[in-house]
Amino acid sequence: MITRRELILSGAAGLLAATLPHEAPAADDPAGIVTAIYTRAAKGKGDSGGAFVFENKAAKANYLSKSLIALWAKADARTRKGDVGPVDFDPVTNSQDPDVKSFKVAVEKQEADKATIAVTIDGHQGSRTKPADGTIRYDFVRDAGQWKIDDIKGSVEGKPWSIRSLLVDSFKN
Repeated sequence: MITRRELILSGAAGLLAATLPHEAPAADDPAGIVTAIYTRAAKGKGDSGGAFVFENKAAKANYLSKSLIALWAKADARTRKGDVGPVDFDPVTNSQDPDVKSFKVAVEKQEADKATIAVTIDGHQGSRTKPADGTIRYDFVRDAGQWKIDDIKGSVEGKPWSIRSLLVDSFKN
């Protein structure tokens, strides 16, 4: 038989468990994936950046499409030892010095097998000189049944860049 004390304690424990904050798992949809990336990038002082998305083969396999991984590997293979590769900045924060205070994710287009997600970031250091530089777009594709990033696009001082374009352009040198 349950005593009144056990009933109250179990009820309080259940109520406490329901009200404590839980980290939401990354959803298997483009907006959920991007939200999880920026939630991680904004933790602490927001200065750790998004290198975890592409820092090694396992990270790339987790986030990037097979075709983007292959293109990046081909570009890396052409990079001389000791030189910086064609992606010499943090595309997730569109910067050399990551600074993410807050972010807003918006689905611009989503179909059955591709999607474009826009993220607008604000930093602790204030607004960017060109407002467009604070928005990064992610092109997603379905790759082996999972959503994967197929390109990341942004602008610096109003001039557009794309990870795919940077990688392809590296072959021209």
